[in-house]
Amino acid sequence: MVLGSALSFLEDRAILVTGATGFLAKIFVEKILRLQPNVKTLFLLLRAEDTMAAVQRFNTEVLGKDLFKVVMEKYGEKWDGLISDRVNVVAGDITCENLGVKDSSLLDRLWREVDVVVNMAATTDFDDRYDVSLKINTMGPKHVLDFARKCQNLRVLLHVSTAYVCGEKQGLILESPYKMGETLNGTCGLDIDREKRIINETLKMLRAENSSQESITLAMKDIGIRRAKAYGWPNTYVFTKAMGEMLLGELRDNVPLVIIRPTIITSTYKEPFPGWVEGVRTIDSLAVAYGKGKITCFLGDPKTIVDVVCFLQLMYFLRPLKCFPLMFLERQKKYPHFSFWKVILCG
Repeated sequence: MVLGSALSFLEDRAILVTGATGFLAKIFVEKILRLQPNVKTLFLLLRAEDTMAAVQRFNTEVLGKDLFKVVMEKYGEKWDGLISDRVNVVAGDITCENLGVKDSSLLDRLWREVDVVVNMAATTDFDDRYDVSLKINTMGPKHVLDFARKCQNLRVLLHVSTAYVCGEKQGLILESPYKMGETLNGTCGLDIDREKRIINETLKMLRAENSSQESITLAMKDIGIRRAKAYGWPNTYVFTKAMGEMLLGELRDNVPLVIIRPTIITSTYKEPFPGWVEGVRTIDSLAVAYGKGKITCFLGDPKTIVDVVCFLQLMYFLRPLKCFPLMFLERQKKYPHFSFWKVILCG
C-alpha cells in the first residue's frame, strides 16, 4: 500500500515541520502520531516568543482540536507519554535566519538529528500585505532551505507549494520548475531583490508621511496585487509562492528537494473521521452552504471535473523515494476524478 510505504519511510526519522499550527500541518502530525508512533522525533516549529509560549500554542491550537480525539482515545493513558517522548515544540519563525531558533544548543541538535524537513508554513490569503507574503511565502522557503542544508543527515526537504503558481493558464499545464525571473506573461525584469526594495521604499515613504496603520496595510495589499498582475499572476499569494519556488530551484545545490503543488485541499476523507476541516475556504464555503440548505440551486455543468485533493493523498508524497535533484510530483495522476455533482452529493 502506498500510504504504508510513506509511513514506513518515516519510521525512526527526526522530522522538522514548519507552520505547525496550520491546517495541513495539524493533519500531518495527527496522521503520524496515530499511524507511525515509531517516528523518532517530531520537531514542530511555531511562531512564539519562547518555548513556553510555543508549547501553550501547541496545546491550544493543535492538540486542543477535535482532530486529535481519535488518536487520544487510541493511546489512552499512554497519550501524554507519547507526546512527551516524540514531540518537541520549537519556538521559531521561518522569516528569520536559522528559522528564528535562538538556542545554540537546540540548533546544534536540530542540525545533527533532523533528516526530514517539511515546509508547510505559508500565508494563504490571496490579497495579504505584499511585505508579509514576500517574507513568508518567498523568503521563508529560502530560510528553510538554508537550514536544511546544515542538517547533517538530511534525506529530503519537502516544500508544499500550490498548483496555482501556474496562474490562469488553460489547457495542458506541465509540472516544470520555475527559472529565476521567469514570468507568466513574458514580461522581463522580475527580480526578487528589486521587489524587496520596492516594499522597503514604499514603507519608508508611507511612514515619512505619518500614514496610519490602516493606510499602510491597504497600500501593501494594493502593491502586492499590482506587482503580481504586472508579471501575469492573478494575486499576491500565488505570485509570492512562485517566487519562493524560484529561490528553492536556484539555490538548492545538492539538497534533495521535493516540491508538491496540490490544488484545492479539502477536508479529511475517512481518517481519523470524515469531513474535518478548519475554517471555510475556497470550495468549502459552497459545500457548507449547500449542507445548511442555504444554496438550493447552483448553475454549472454536472460533468465538470472539480480539481480538489483530500489530505490523505498528500501523504503519498512521503514515500521512500530516490529523490531526483529537484522533483515535482504530478497532481491528481493516480487519483479518481470527481464530477461537480459527485462532490455535491458527498458534501
